[in-house]
Amino acid sequence: MTPSDATHQRELALALELADIADHITLPLFRSTGLRVDSKPDATPVTEADRGAEDALRRHLATARPEHAVVGEEYGTKGTAPWRWIIDPVDGTKNFVRGIPVWATLIALQHEELGVVGVASAPALGRRWWAVAGGGAFADGRRIHVSSTDRLEDATLSYDSVPGFGGRALEERFLDLLHRCGRSRGLGDFWSHALVAEGAVDIAVEPEVSLWDLAALQVIVEEAGGRLTDLGGQARADGGSVVTSNGLLHDAVLQALRP
Repeated sequence: MTPSDATHQRELALALELADIADHITLPLFRSTGLRVDSKPDATPVTEADRGAEDALRRHLATARPEHAVVGEEYGTKGTAPWRWIIDPVDGTKNFVRGIPVWATLIALQHEELGVVGVASAPALGRRWWAVAGGGAFADGRRIHVSSTDRLEDATLSYDSVPGFGGRALEERFLDLLHRCGRSRGLGDFWSHALVAEGAVDIAVEPEVSLWDLAALQVIVEEAGGRLTDLGGQARADGGSVVTSNGLLHDAVLQALRP
């Protein structure tokens, strides 16, 4: 094991520890009758689970990695450093609020904006995915890999929101793509991309996403042998949109959605 590999594994161990901390906060609040739900300025919901989990992870990182920067959905950016943690305390807050178990804490570590570690922990599903750069991707301790489907007609496509494509003037193109695929499922959020990584779904598309939605998933999908880009084809987690795929179908999807 090289020094770099050892560093990556040490940071993965910390990321998994952070996921445990988040799970202990979020899961007891899921389907809680007394859950407090507020609205952000953009009208999206935020709960005490979101705030509590992110606050706990930031406090733990302040002790464990005080020299690292942190970016989180609820409390913004703290510090500037080559190493930065990116946290989405509850990806799928609308599901969380409605009692739907498809939500997760997403934890990523980047070095000079390149993904090193990614963890997606979904305690209500009893599932956890993780990956480390150069070390492969895993789900619940099992090595995972993307599918080998190479025709859209045989592919399963997962998506989040059809109206979201309308906001980008892409709704008609998206619906055409959906009808070209063999199957489609509106799974949404982190789960679509995690299922791409483990080969259960071949393509996942979202028109509106943020860095914290994708940083962890980028490492997981790419280490599973897949691709993650924005709708313009750039391999980045901060592009505002996302396509993940097994790689074989990626160019066809980008072409279908090109304005």
